[in-house]
Amino acid sequence: MKEFRYALPVGETGWTVEGNVTTSFRWDYDVEGAQLLTLYDKGKRQQWNAAERIDWSQDLDPENPATLDDRALSIFGSDIWSRMSKAEQANLRRHSQAWQVSQFLHGEQGALVCAAKIVQQVPQIDAKYFAATQVMDEARHVEAYSRLLREKFELAYPITPPLKALLNNVVSDTRWDMTYLGMQVLIEGLALAAFQVFRDDAKNPLFASVNSYVMEDEARHVAFGRLTLRDFYPHLGTAERREREEFVIASCYLMRDRFLADELWECVGLPKQECIAIGLQSERMRKFRARLFTRIVPMIRDIGLWSDKVKAAFADMGVLEFAEIDLTAVLARDAAVAADFDARRAPV
Repeated sequence: MKEFRYALPVGETGWTVEGNVTTSFRWDYDVEGAQLLTLYDKGKRQQWNAAERIDWSQDLDPENPATLDDRALSIFGSDIWSRMSKAEQANLRRHSQAWQVSQFLHGEQGALVCAAKIVQQVPQIDAKYFAATQVMDEARHVEAYSRLLREKFELAYPITPPLKALLNNVVSDTRWDMTYLGMQVLIEGLALAAFQVFRDDAKNPLFASVNSYVMEDEARHVAFGRLTLRDFYPHLGTAERREREEFVIASCYLMRDRFLADELWECVGLPKQECIAIGLQSERMRKFRARLFTRIVPMIRDIGLWSDKVKAAFADMGVLEFAEIDLTAVLARDAAVAADFDARRAPV
């Protein structure tokens, strides 16, 4: 195997988040919610081994690892694209897909840290139970995406500044509900939509199966955040709820901008600002960025952070229409598709 490479030096991209975390112990062990216990039971039953469930003997095409349509590239059809040689286009495909999987990987490490933080912080014992299963889920996701990059792409990218900024805010905040809101609702909600795009569009079965199996777990995680916050936020005062709504608005703008891929264009030797401008003007990319909010918008409405200011921000982003989506049905489909891959997979 070739030497595994990082697009940028690892020593330049790591960081440490300082913060004080309050630890909540419970000595009565009385469970408070049947729905959370149901999720916990499902989380126990649906544990899986990434080394066994995924068929790692499958290869990726070095010129188009996920076997994606070139229209998935934001500069496809532009003058820059047409001037590129076949070899340069193949190199961009590989780097673009490695960049995307790298962001999945970094987001999963963030989720791993936040799930552990929820176990420590949340006051309800049943929530601690479920969050403990999520810690194992997230470790498995980090393992799977890391192996995909290390063994198949042999290339990885650092975390994007918008995702780093959001993770920094979530991890450093001392309030347990902000960990839920930032990770379970916003980051995981957007990740589910992104996973779906690449699961559905990728023709390579290895690439698609990793995303599908991760989605099975993430659907439970999003449901966990939804259940907990839907019960908690109606009891907040107006000022506290307004603060959460401001956080949602700022975070959603950050996440919308995380797919501009600033680092990618520089690494493949293309003019960064011109490529970003093309992506911002692309109707296909506009629809892709909007599609990322199909889980977040109805969930924000469902948990009660649905002020006129939040609705105005979603309208500005062009995603307000997603408020009418049946979130329960969407999450059920997210969880069910993994079984299709299991059914199609030949015995190893």
